[in-house]
Amino acid sequence: MSNSHEELYKELLERLKEISIIGACEGLLGWDERTYMPRAGSKSRADQISYLAGMAHKKFTDPKIGEILSELEKSPLMNDPLSDSAVNIRETRYSYDKSVKIPQKLVEEISHTTTMAQGIWAEARKESNYPKFLPWLEKIIKLELDLAGCLGYKKEAYDALLDNYEPGATHESVGKVFEDFRKELVDLAAAIMNSKKRADISILEREYPVDRQAMFGQSGSAAIGFDFHAGRLDVTTHPFCSGIAPGDTRITTRYNPHHFGQAFFGILHESGHGIYDQGLDDAHHGTPRGNSVSLGIHESQSRMWENLVGRSKAFWKHFFPRAQQMFPEALSNVKFEDFYFAINDVRPSFIRVEADEVTYNLHILLRFEIEFAFLKGDLAVKDIPGAWNEKFKKYFGLMPKNDAEGCLQDVHWSAGYIGYFPTYTLGNLYSAQFFAKAKEEIKDLEHQYEIGKYDTLKTWLNKNIHTHGKRYRAENLVQVVTGKPLSHKPLMIYLKTKYGELYGV
Repeated sequence: MSNSHEELYKELLERLKEISIIGACEGLLGWDERTYMPRAGSKSRADQISYLAGMAHKKFTDPKIGEILSELEKSPLMNDPLSDSAVNIRETRYSYDKSVKIPQKLVEEISHTTTMAQGIWAEARKESNYPKFLPWLEKIIKLELDLAGCLGYKKEAYDALLDNYEPGATHESVGKVFEDFRKELVDLAAAIMNSKKRADISILEREYPVDRQAMFGQSGSAAIGFDFHAGRLDVTTHPFCSGIAPGDTRITTRYNPHHFGQAFFGILHESGHGIYDQGLDDAHHGTPRGNSVSLGIHESQSRMWENLVGRSKAFWKHFFPRAQQMFPEALSNVKFEDFYFAINDVRPSFIRVEADEVTYNLHILLRFEIEFAFLKGDLAVKDIPGAWNEKFKKYFGLMPKNDAEGCLQDVHWSAGYIGYFPTYTLGNLYSAQFFAKAKEEIKDLEHQYEIGKYDTLKTWLNKNIHTHGKRYRAENLVQVVTGKPLSHKPLMIYLKTKYGELYGV
């Protein structure tokens, strides 16, 4: 390899890391906007974030980067396709070719609009006032269609947007994944609904003081491996995780004094995201080798810690006595088996982030169908509440009382995250397949949970998933880690085993 290639590669990394600093500043402003910023600051914050988004876009689409990539693609740096250099060059090219198609003005307008819209959405959700959010959602959908048009697509505009979160995925491929296990899932849910066994969920609806929930949640997060020396936990309307930069990963939750699980399992979920971000290789920060693979893989980590670990019997054999000490008024007289059944209760419910493991994916299917319909033009934005309620009645047998527990419950559309929802179901599938492999290789994994030891699993995830960055695409990563392509079978085996025991089905 010539010195010129070494110098060009070094210049590429320097440019990427400079852009990542701008992204970190943008991310920090976004985190603050959703946690501590005064509501009156929305317009100024939108201007700030829009400016940074435009600056990052301009720097990344500099023709010089395209020239550097063209030279490096012909160099020995590409000889080993899994080397750090080849990964960085390949994935930068992938992102660069997409980004140069997008006008800077559109990037800035999307950023400005979604920053403003998130504040409006939070107010509309609180008031259950869809008409208040309607004009903003109409504008966001138009901008997202403009974005899809710039990016280009073979069949559906939805494909161009989905690719931003799950590279290579399409509406057709995701639809097939859904179809492969939907019938089994629906049959399992029906069998559970017909079971005479029922959990006493009133256990979880007693008085759980918020200050104690915060302490208990943080202790659970730290126990599974979230590093609070390099992160923090705050309150927001809709929980999220922001991996700002090495040494600064921020998670959020929301508390309900009469609902134990809302905050605790939300904290475990966001901690899973945070553990992934903290597990990325700091030496490669700002480059594809230091970034997460996809949203589906990211969700696999959050769903694993939230559900496969956090709702397991072994986990609570360690944590339940501590919960009883923290919440004696609510739990001192509760039997372990009753508590375990309550946190694994299965029944149709309105709120996605509080849904059980069995019905959760039906929430995703509903959103997947609705956002595809409004992008396609088959559903007017003003008609979303009615379409939502109709589908909800079909899938869950329930009718939302208002739009706050219906189409306004999620932050995603206000943030412009159209095409994001399918990654949750992909995450569930990936998580079950990864977890089955981890249990195969770590023979006493569940016993370790019982004694409060979680670092073995975390280390396994660090080694097999996190530190690779974008070395593998999602579909390749699951093959490399588990030796098999993605399948719905590990998830169904897990669900049937666990809930078959609980409900006698």
